[in-house]
Amino acid sequence: MLTHTIFATRFVLKPLRIFATVQKVAKKHFSLPAVRNPSDETIPSLLLKKRPVRKKRSLEDEEPKQPGIYNVVAFATAEEYNLEKLSDALKKQDLYVSQSVENNSDVLHAFAKYQVGKEPREIFFFREGSVVMWNITDLESSNLLSFLKRYEQDAYSERLVQGEIELMNYRHQLTGKPSMLEKSGEFLVVPQENLLDKYTFSNTMALSVKLGIWEALLDKYIDSIEYVTEDLKHGAKIKMSREEVLRKHGELFALRHVINLSSDLLDVPDFYWDREQYESLYMQMCTYFNIGRRTKVMNEKLNHCIELIELLSTHLSDKHHIRLEWMIIILIMVEVAFETLHYIDRYLS
Repeated sequence: MLTHTIFATRFVLKPLRIFATVQKVAKKHFSLPAVRNPSDETIPSLLLKKRPVRKKRSLEDEEPKQPGIYNVVAFATAEEYNLEKLSDALKKQDLYVSQSVENNSDVLHAFAKYQVGKEPREIFFFREGSVVMWNITDLESSNLLSFLKRYEQDAYSERLVQGEIELMNYRHQLTGKPSMLEKSGEFLVVPQENLLDKYTFSNTMALSVKLGIWEALLDKYIDSIEYVTEDLKHGAKIKMSREEVLRKHGELFALRHVINLSSDLLDVPDFYWDREQYESLYMQMCTYFNIGRRTKVMNEKLNHCIELIELLSTHLSDKHHIRLEWMIIILIMVEVAFETLHYIDRYLS
């Protein structure tokens, strides 16, 4: 049976029976050690481990492909898509045929009405603001992203979108194997014309790229409060007001909400509960993209940031209370002074 093979280079792997290579846009996470000044006897503030920004790999930058090798690429461009209006717009545009996936209202599948080559061009739109394109060129991808803008809610910046993508290669294989990710993590096999297999791959890629966006937003947030730890360390005056601290608190809880409550990062989606074959594939792909570990690291960073913001909130509240207490003391002293003057005036008269 004719199948697809998706491949990526994340690990060094032993040779397998299926001949494919896998290339994936990702950089190994690293961190810089905290530098300590020998003359400083105090403990330096904690330098949080930061995830390097992924560099977008353009299709033109890749090595020449062998015949029959195609691309699948995932973007996250906004917090949410209006899939209903998007579906109507695709019908009016008359370039793509759209349909739902197993009556799932949060996913819109579309395929090109006019074929350019033998390999079909397919797109999966996810309501949470991600899109996965199969066999789509750079030019068509740019046009689709521009077309999507009018149906985005809370769109991300262009720099953020292009910095966080998942790009892989796939090709057809003559094999009777079902969809699977090899134990080595090297090969991904997709039966041709199998919509649910492609949906499962697209779902995990969309989840990974969305998580990448949240990781980048958290890194940006950490940068915005990094100076506070230095101020605390040196006993300097805190340069944040209570209103700013409250806003920072709100940003943290909003990010924690979308990660832990509004996404599928912590649990398997309901779609796979009665589809064991695809649930197994989904879990294998999540392991490949390190979804669980990345989510855990993000929550640990969020907890650290929340502790810092709560410390600032408590400190500023204490300062406010002390200021109020001093105002009350001064008012009492003024009242006592006036009463003393009145008493002296009555005594002298």
